[in-house]
Amino acid sequence: MLEGLDGSGTTTQMKLLAERLEREGRPYCTTWEPTDGPVGSLIRSILHRKVPAHPRTVALLFAADRNEHLFAPGTGIAERTRRGEIVICDRYLFSSLAYQSQECDPAYVLSLNSGFPLPQLLVFLDTPAEVCQERLARRSSAELYDGFAFQSRVRAEYLKAIERFRGAGMRIERIAGDRPAGLIHGEIWTMVAGMPIQEV
Repeated sequence: MLEGLDGSGTTTQMKLLAERLEREGRPYCTTWEPTDGPVGSLIRSILHRKVPAHPRTVALLFAADRNEHLFAPGTGIAERTRRGEIVICDRYLFSSLAYQSQECDPAYVLSLNSGFPLPQLLVFLDTPAEVCQERLARRSSAELYDGFAFQSRVRAEYLKAIERFRGAGMRIERIAGDRPAGLIHGEIWTMVAGMPIQEV
């Protein structure tokens, strides 16, 4: 599970990890949130400022999308792990705790996500907000959660969420994301290479 601010490098690291697993001949899948499903597509429209929505609605939509992501017949994470696939996910419930807690009661957001299983491994790419903003400046359009001040608050909520779940049975790794992508990938690979697949 890869988490971090917008522009932190999670998508790049997911791609590098997938390429490495492909070379190693190991079964895997890449996935992300919001998903490409119907609920995820609606969320993306909200994030791109095409559809207005109340913050609580957004939090509910993320939880609904996550439920389908996990348990959809045939394509859900649960079935994929049962088939022995390594699932690499770009964002999960920690993103909800970090982002939706900016505009909703954090206890409400936590309650929406309390029933979801935790990943075996959480990698938080701790990339400084100013570095993320430099990367995001290359995007063609702004999104709902863009902006240095907002992203700085998101980072603070991420750190709170990580501490909340420390000792909950998953491995948590916080690594600096403002270094060369290959170096970061090497660190992540050492974490993943010998990890057994645990069914959701």
